[in-house]
Amino acid sequence: MNDFSIQKPIPYYEQFYHSIKKMIFEGTFKPGERIVENQLAKEFGVSKSPIREAIRMLENEGLVVTDEKSRVKVYEPTIQDVEEIYFCRMALESFAVERMTSMATEEEIQSIRQVLQETAEAIENERSAEVVVTLNERFHHLIIAYTQNKRLQKQLDGLKSLTHFFRILNLEGENRAEVILEQHHKIFGYIQNREGKKAAEEMISHLKLDLNHLKEVLPE
Repeated sequence: MNDFSIQKPIPYYEQFYHSIKKMIFEGTFKPGERIVENQLAKEFGVSKSPIREAIRMLENEGLVVTDEKSRVKVYEPTIQDVEEIYFCRMALESFAVERMTSMATEEEIQSIRQVLQETAEAIENERSAEVVVTLNERFHHLIIAYTQNKRLQKQLDGLKSLTHFFRILNLEGENRAEVILEQHHKIFGYIQNREGKKAAEEMISHLKLDLNHLKEVLPE
């Protein structure tokens, strides 16, 4: 009896939230495309209420916006948005990597090394872009998590969905996965040598390069 547990069903709005979010990230819903609650409710065979709640959650994350006519549309990235988010990331993540470099355990450093190894294998085996993006995300996530600073993590969590959106765009272009991995290896080299200031400088350099690439691939 001790092993018995009841699995609560996932609420409809949460299922739709994840489904719509996935469609945005995969490009099924294009930037600027209108999302019509009535149409989605009809397609899913549900009332508008859970669809509306899912859209509200996505709007809070910045993935959809409501225009002056109350029409819901998929977020369209602008140069200003990218600059603002990446400037925040430069400030927060450079601090994070310097801090964690001085306090991380050898086991934690090894777990970051393992992510880099898995990324290299994913690229070599031509795994999907989604797999590579997830591993790149995990590299940054571990650095932040190992600071053990919950407020810092909360600040960056607020940028999580849009950062993921930009990471997908950032893979566009020749050998982008390899270039990003090389930059991650440079940051990691300073981490394992316990050179916090240099790791912070390399993190800023990495994010600046990402920012410049995004400016090139974003539509005018």
